[in-house]
Amino acid sequence: MGRQDGTGRLVSRDGADDTGAHILHVDMDAFYVAVETLADPSLAGKPVVIAHRDGRSVVSSASYEARRYGVRSAMPLALALRRCPQAIVVPPTFERYREVSARVMDVFRSITPLVEPLSIDEAFLDVAGARRLWGSPGAIATLIRRRVRDEIGITCSVGAAATKHVAKMASTASKPDGLLIVPAARTQEFLDPRPAGSMWGVGPKAADSLAARAIHTIRDVRETPVPALARIVGDAQARRIHELAHGRDARAVETQRVEKSVSHEETFHEDVADPDLLRAEILRLADRVAVRLRRAGVEASGVAIKLRFSDFQTITRSQALPDPTAVGQRIAQVARELLDAVDLRAPVRLIGVRAERLAPAGSSALALWDDDAEWKQVEGAVDQLAAKFGSGAITRAAFLASERRGRHVPAYDRPPENSD
Repeated sequence: MGRQDGTGRLVSRDGADDTGAHILHVDMDAFYVAVETLADPSLAGKPVVIAHRDGRSVVSSASYEARRYGVRSAMPLALALRRCPQAIVVPPTFERYREVSARVMDVFRSITPLVEPLSIDEAFLDVAGARRLWGSPGAIATLIRRRVRDEIGITCSVGAAATKHVAKMASTASKPDGLLIVPAARTQEFLDPRPAGSMWGVGPKAADSLAARAIHTIRDVRETPVPALARIVGDAQARRIHELAHGRDARAVETQRVEKSVSHEETFHEDVADPDLLRAEILRLADRVAVRLRRAGVEASGVAIKLRFSDFQTITRSQALPDPTAVGQRIAQVARELLDAVDLRAPVRLIGVRAERLAPAGSSALALWDDDAEWKQVEGAVDQLAAKFGSGAITRAAFLASERRGRHVPAYDRPPENSD
């Protein structure tokens, strides 16, 4: 499996067997860095870090040259610069990333309508029906890589396999700028020697728990009975990773994909110990989450908060809702209750609010009365004013700038914590 800095990558030779490998996972290489290099070609081949230039920022993306010094996404910028003092820090430009992403997705859809974007820089494609026009899966993958390079000016890595899980693993193994094809008949051969932690959805903590019980590879996962796995990672995850370890993944490419969650978070300029300031920030973030829910036509059945303390310990807390909602006031109320139950043992560096278990708006049974009816009217009116005059035209009085709040809250949106 290739590492994040590009060493140890695996690629397929020309004309490799692609029988049954009709699912492609296409992943842009260091996407934010690549887009910034389009605007400033002098960045090519240099250690580049995408982050805001302040001591509280985290790395959003890093070039492969920077990664070889140990720089990683979500790493504090100060640590990244200690590891790679010569790194060039470039602030993110999200509008530019969205524009380039849209052009990349247009390339994909010109080849097959079965495209499932996963994020701004990656997508699944089902090319089974495109063979008559474009050739075999391997030929299509090669075509995609060439067109993205020639028409957009950036590189991508592609994994081709019989399932989404294996295709994503293959693209990761081939990064950067590679193509790895896993024919259906060789799925198990590909999976077995890979680290258990390389499986989609197995995070570092789960991988450590498995390793502590001598489960190091995907073959080890496959050969471990589900009840034994359940004692380590829980019933649901045990069944899921056991299936994936056998190469079984029935998920199809979904062109109408509903996000599983919507979240916003902020890293403070200065660590915050004041609960009132944290509660105010939760309300602001909840409003931003709710706006995105309403724009997407979905409602949340759960709310979660994320806290990162000054010592970088990170915790999350979540709660189910009695009724789905897209009302910021309701989301904030639940998020504040979750915050009140947390032992604020240290100042808070980062805070986030997430809406979970999303479903189309209005899909739940209607209650006899609606406790949020008045707030729906208020927030609906705010949406209309924002659409007419801009998102900054109206705000809650609680959000008006104060000297105390201004010292802590950044004046810009934070980027997502990772982009590869």
